[in-house]
Amino acid sequence: MRSILRPASLAVALFVTALPLRAQRSSFDSDADWLDSCRSGSWNNGDDRGRACEVRQVPVRLSGRALEIDGRQNGSIRVRGWEGDSVRVTARLQANANSDDDARNLLKEVRIVADGRTVRAEGPSGWRNHDGWSASYVVWVPRRFDLSLEAMNGALGVDGVSGRLDLRTTNGSVALVDVGGDVHARTQNGSLNVQLAGSAWEGSGLDAETQNGSVRVAVPDNFAAQLETGTVNGSIHTDFPITVQGRISKRLTLPLNGGGKTIRALTTNGTVRISRR
Repeated sequence: MRSILRPASLAVALFVTALPLRAQRSSFDSDADWLDSCRSGSWNNGDDRGRACEVRQVPVRLSGRALEIDGRQNGSIRVRGWEGDSVRVTARLQANANSDDDARNLLKEVRIVADGRTVRAEGPSGWRNHDGWSASYVVWVPRRFDLSLEAMNGALGVDGVSGRLDLRTTNGSVALVDVGGDVHARTQNGSLNVQLAGSAWEGSGLDAETQNGSVRVAVPDNFAAQLETGTVNGSIHTDFPITVQGRISKRLTLPLNGGGKTIRALTTNGTVRISRR
């Protein structure tokens, strides 16, 4: 049974408001800026241990329009679509050690491997005497492209790409801006930010979820979709009329502009904000 709800009737706090949402677009700072920031930063709250930072261009030769990045070495992955047909992958490496020389030597042991459609980093495993390294990626692909992205302790972001997209991270945020296709995204500990574009979803739909983190979705006024969202422990803020199905403390359904493809964005522990874009 479906019904239009009044805020006071909800077991979980619900607010129909005009809260502004300025979801951040993926930040593509230049390699030079990143190097400056890396060299002046600190991994461990201001410690003075040695550090090394390096940028490497990764040659990739793909036979199709699909790319998999294994980023499970404690780094972020950010992908943006462009009008070209080529793929550009940049690896940004950091190392932490007792001295700068030790950190530079540690990075010499790190290899970025492009094997078929997969890009991954290989290097010393574990931490040796509190020394460690990480690899993050900045990627440019054609706007219609398939992606599989996985991180362990790092954020994932995709901007302006439509295709079969699979994003998974354990500790890190997920940002999806102007994407389409068959999109699946999961994070255990991190926020979920979605910016929709156009008047309808192009493709099968979106299925995104975080266990511990907020959900933010920005929707154009004329966007037609079946928007499903919910939180177990948290409040819900929305600019749109609310229709619910089932237990109102679990999930809300918003048929926007007559409905359309399913856009699902859920959290277990966190606040949900649905805003007009």
